[in-house]
Amino acid sequence: MESGEPPFGARDYQDPPPAPLVDPEELGKWSFYRGHINPAVTFGLFLARKVSLVRAVMYMVAQCLGAICGCGLVKAFQKARYTRYGGGANELSDGYSKGVGLGAEIIGTFVLVYTVFSATDPKRNARDSHVPVLAPLPIGFAVFMVHLATIPVTGTGINPARSLGAAVMYNKDKAWDDQWMFWVGPFIGAAIAAFYYQYILRAGAVKAFGSSRSNA
Repeated sequence: MESGEPPFGARDYQDPPPAPLVDPEELGKWSFYRGHINPAVTFGLFLARKVSLVRAVMYMVAQCLGAICGCGLVKAFQKARYTRYGGGANELSDGYSKGVGLGAEIIGTFVLVYTVFSATDPKRNARDSHVPVLAPLPIGFAVFMVHLATIPVTGTGINPARSLGAAVMYNKDKAWDDQWMFWVGPFIGAAIAAFYYQYILRAGAVKAFGSSRSNA
């Protein structure tokens, strides 16, 4: 070890205490929003105790309102293309069962939320500080790969706010009939990813790290 370099354990990150279930004081904080832009991501972080219930609910409301406004702008300024492409509304493609569509949304969202947890984990960044990771790159690549796999099946939801915004503005029966799939699937996928990463994978890594230090 070179002189002046901190020992391995000194770079290790100590987790903050879990976020409270309800924290009304957050309503008055200035830096309220942190860029989740996806209710499934917010739900996963809530289950992992990274955000409180108050923050999670407010995030989801803002995400859905933003999605509706965004789709409204597209409809207003690109009317011809908007109509031609069905308003961008998520629908189950012909030839696929609802089970297949639901499974595609679960798996796709699991990949996204797992990548978010992995790429933004401050403990991993502290432990592997010699390997810089720019979080948007792996997250963006995960979104890209999921789109390649699931566009033919569901048009790729993996973001309930995006699916709701398109359904509200397009307002056709098919989009509403399949809407449940784009909420249930992403929330299940996010829950599985949060549980696996936070309570199995990360817990196992902490246990192994502690064992290696005790044997050193």
